[in-house]
Amino acid sequence: MTVVRAGLDRAAVASAALDLLDEVGLDGLSVRRLAEVLGVRSPALYWHFRDKAELLDLMAREILRPDVHTPVRSGEDWREWVADGARRRRRALLSRRDGARLVVGTRPGFEIAARTESDLGVLCDAGFGAVGGFRLLVAVGHYVTGFVIEEQGAARRHAALTGPVPDVAEIEAMTPLLVGALVDGGPPESDEAFEHGLAALIAGSDPTTAGGVRG
Repeated sequence: MTVVRAGLDRAAVASAALDLLDEVGLDGLSVRRLAEVLGVRSPALYWHFRDKAELLDLMAREILRPDVHTPVRSGEDWREWVADGARRRRRALLSRRDGARLVVGTRPGFEIAARTESDLGVLCDAGFGAVGGFRLLVAVGHYVTGFVIEEQGAARRHAALTGPVPDVAEIEAMTPLLVGALVDGGPPESDEAFEHGLAALIAGSDPTTAGGVRG
């Protein structure tokens, strides 16, 4: 990793912290360790953030940077626009080790709040009320983050897998429906599974249907 000793600003600190995250994971990230990477003493970093919680906020905002978000295009259906935003969020969270765990619980900041206001305007124009539109945005955001947490957790489990190989025939005899679903549909963390859940969530929120919530 590159050691940065001069010209530090909040953007440089956040970028270095994300690189460190890729190396050590969220559990191994600390202000002391980041200071060592940057070639400074820990107190120097507190000119850029008040505490570790604010550092995590900066890192989360960098992951969910503006180019992850795109405004609705002329004539674009709101369903595809929401789905495209969900796919972009998933890619962004997957771009960093423990990216989804990092984002959970961080404070969004004004920039993301302003982006949400703009998104609500798009959904209100599509027939949602402010409450229904906001709940859709929250539901989709939570779905994507939770899905990526499972994806990244599964990757860690597979990497650490040790011990005897389970008896596949015995498992199939005990859970034939589950095994059949996995054989036919693939793993629960697949792209196909993500798209299936996302489509169901969007369809269930359509304000023009009986099941949708206008708000």
